[in-house]
Amino acid sequence: MKTDRTFSESDPCSNSPTYKYRGGLYVFLYICAIVLVALILNQDIHAAEIPSSEKPKVLKLAHNLHQTHPVHLAFIAMRDKLNTLSEGRLKMKVYPAGQMGSSTEILQMLQIGALDMAKGSASDLETFESSFSLFNLPFLFEDEQHFDAVLNGEVGRTVMQKTRALGFFCMTSYVAGYRSFYAKKPIHTPADLKGMKVRVQVSPMNLEMVRLMGGSATSMSFGEVYTALQQGVVDVAENNESSWVETRHIEVTPYFSETRHLSLPDFLTVSTQSWNRLSPQEQIWLQEAADYSARLQRENWHKSTDEAREKALASGGKMITVDREAFRQSVTPLYEQFRSKDDQRELLEQTLLLKRA
Repeated sequence: MKTDRTFSESDPCSNSPTYKYRGGLYVFLYICAIVLVALILNQDIHAAEIPSSEKPKVLKLAHNLHQTHPVHLAFIAMRDKLNTLSEGRLKMKVYPAGQMGSSTEILQMLQIGALDMAKGSASDLETFESSFSLFNLPFLFEDEQHFDAVLNGEVGRTVMQKTRALGFFCMTSYVAGYRSFYAKKPIHTPADLKGMKVRVQVSPMNLEMVRLMGGSATSMSFGEVYTALQQGVVDVAENNESSWVETRHIEVTPYFSETRHLSLPDFLTVSTQSWNRLSPQEQIWLQEAADYSARLQRENWHKSTDEAREKALASGGKMITVDREAFRQSVTPLYEQFRSKDDQRELLEQTLLLKRA
């Protein structure tokens, strides 16, 4: 007796509804499997046909500014401009507000190629290359025209390239306004700083400046300043109007004494490792986008400063008139110290000549 059964068109079971359903289901699944395999193979072939050179490159940029700061907005404009120029082949991702570390830490990341770009102030960069201390000399710039002539001229270009051997260099500069002191009480003269603890950026020049003015200087990261002012760890900080307001430092230090002692530029720095990985055309796109962002930031800076001053007055902030000449005279020894090195003396003389031009 046969145990196997062969189904055929003559087999009565082959005409049953169950048999027809199962047969149709098997055929459907078989076709789906073939289509799925074909799609996968086609996708793999298509991916293999795309040269790796056409895949977008993404550059990471980090800084410690708030997201409404004009320099951050300039970086966003640069990101968008770069995407347009490269037609999406070269992109940027911006990490604001100290997400990737302090100013010093992100510059160190550039040196080892762990980060592509970063914002560095003249004070931040002074710890890597002493020539940047030029921009930390108090009362150096006569006005904005003098500032631009120095930064966009031979002096600026020379200093901006001096860190190449350290693993990064500066692509462009940004206006950062004038820095003044703010505290819980008015400061009119250097004598008012006596015995007060003043937070400054990590810079030997800044530390000596405050000492000569009569205060006791201490350096700390920008993100720690609010709590330090609130708790009395420091009595005074110094920055521009935009940072005073947008970081809410005004809440704990409502008196803004307009010493305007420093006009520090910010710089866009790039890792030499990251730069060298770019093609010549990609380098052109990146530099063009950086230059565009610098022009835009300069145009927007005045508006931002005016808005910050309006916000400050509306929220109870006080703008204090000071004896600027007394502050200027107190720091004259810094100029003599700077002139003690031949290369620095030459940079200073070129800068002062531009003031008189």
